[in-house]
Amino acid sequence: MDKAKKRTILLTGAAGFIGSNVLKFLFKKYPDYKYLVLDALTYAGDMKNIPDEIKRSKNFEFWYGDVKNAKLVEHLVSQVDSIVHFAAESHVSRSIHDDAIFFETDVIGTQRVANAVLQNRDKIKKFIHISTSEVYGTAVKNKMDENHPLNPASPYAAAKVGGDRLVSSYVNTYGIPATIVRPFNMYGPNQHLEKLIPRFITSCIIGEPLTIHGSGNSRRDFTYVDDLARAIDMILHAPDNKVKGEVFNVGLGKAWSVNEIADLIIKLMKVNGGEDKKKHSSSMLNIGDRPGQVFLHRADNSKIKRVLGWHPKVEFKEGLEKTINWYLENKDWWKDKIWMRHIPIEIEKGKKEMH
Repeated sequence: MDKAKKRTILLTGAAGFIGSNVLKFLFKKYPDYKYLVLDALTYAGDMKNIPDEIKRSKNFEFWYGDVKNAKLVEHLVSQVDSIVHFAAESHVSRSIHDDAIFFETDVIGTQRVANAVLQNRDKIKKFIHISTSEVYGTAVKNKMDENHPLNPASPYAAAKVGGDRLVSSYVNTYGIPATIVRPFNMYGPNQHLEKLIPRFITSCIIGEPLTIHGSGNSRRDFTYVDDLARAIDMILHAPDNKVKGEVFNVGLGKAWSVNEIADLIIKLMKVNGGEDKKKHSSSMLNIGDRPGQVFLHRADNSKIKRVLGWHPKVEFKEGLEKTINWYLENKDWWKDKIWMRHIPIEIEKGKKEMH
């Protein structure tokens, strides 16, 4: 792997949850690399996600701006040799509430980045596009590999399919050095409270019921964010012939139901007087199933294991304990975001639920 040579990396959307964690991982491992971050600082982006140590570094530049700004994107891409494209609208319920911005950012924004890579193809070594397992829809087989049908179940997922396939078309048409990563459900520090695990954790902390969509039996593959960061690191430094034009799932390869996750969080936090009182009726509230719900997501991660030697290092319980501790220790980060945890969704004409 090409680890000795210094790189200059543009990370779009790296004031958000996944991007900031990947930035921290890479900066710690490669402090001599140069890092440019482009972020529009929407509700999901927060400069507090980027440590002061990084912000003070001579090897870090922050650019406030929108990934749809073609001139700005082209200017930044012209200064780097690698791009990791995280910038996206990324919440299923918000996409049902208001979907236009999802297509603008996730498709048009991705086109701006891909086109800038094309214009600078002589110097760009790697372009990693962060897609999502949501492009698959509900699983048609127990483990979902990279050839699983794309059947998006929500406007968010459809927008991500658009960006995913657009990047693939640029590889096929122009030969740009792009790699598509499809992470399964991620969790860890700094994740916005609209997502399931931080929503459950903070509900426990403030003593309110954990709200569960539908029966709570839908099952998802949850992967600790540092394992995704290691996968991105491997792709950045892999030989071109191993990763150019390829799609890689990143997931643990196991799935948990929403009910199981709620139970485990309650058990780990010892709320409601202790482990013997962790029954659904005393601590959970079932609401209507979310439109666009998918009922099984479990990664087949055999391809990235075979090609790059990646294996997940953080088991679910260990990662959950780390995440719980982070939210317990960082209430100042999330206490002002409590009101943003729930979104009004029209489930039928004239009837709304908070999801």
